[in-house]
Amino acid sequence: MTTILIADDHRVVREGLRTLLAQEPGMEVVGEAADGHEVVAAARTLQPEVIIMDIAMPGLNGIEATRQIVGENPAIRVVALSMYADRRFVTQILRAGALGYVLKEAAFEELARAIQTVVSGKPYLSPAVAGFVVEEFVQQVSPAPAKSLALLTSREQEILKLLAEGMRAREIAQELSIGQKTVEAHRQNLMNKLDMHSIAELTRFAIREGLTTV
Repeated sequence: MTTILIADDHRVVREGLRTLLAQEPGMEVVGEAADGHEVVAAARTLQPEVIIMDIAMPGLNGIEATRQIVGENPAIRVVALSMYADRRFVTQILRAGALGYVLKEAAFEELARAIQTVVSGKPYLSPAVAGFVVEEFVQQVSPAPAKSLALLTSREQEILKLLAEGMRAREIAQELSIGQKTVEAHRQNLMNKLDMHSIAELTRFAIREGLTTV
């Protein structure tokens, strides 16, 4: 018998799910929770096999509740049941540890199928959101375009070299006979072009590109 905990802040949704699940062979609803804090506490006490988790709940949202529950007990399978077909919600709750994501607009049969699937240890995603996960995976495995010195002007390369060698904006201005504000503007342009946010990152880049050996 698969034990199930329902977490949703709408009572009518909880009652409807409980009624439908009671008619499914091999499934038993052992508890309900109306917010994130309640479901975390109930999961700790009841140790259900599956939690049907709403995302938008008061107090503690379903994403954070999932993170806490799965962090304490990875054996619990979480199926998100949400009205949002939104990439951010899908990827965030899956990263938090959920194994399934079903849209509330789906037929109940799909939720029952999702429960059966996650109990077997396999993920289940509503077809409408499955594409988001594939895109996210592709973005993670695709190599980011390499940053190159070719992106920089000769003056920017010159300033990058001096920054990497430890010179300050005032010293570089004196060295190159230009204004300090001009140096600072070039430094910001370097960071913008290379998508870097510190002198340390610029220094590592300059060394990797053979601009300096410091």
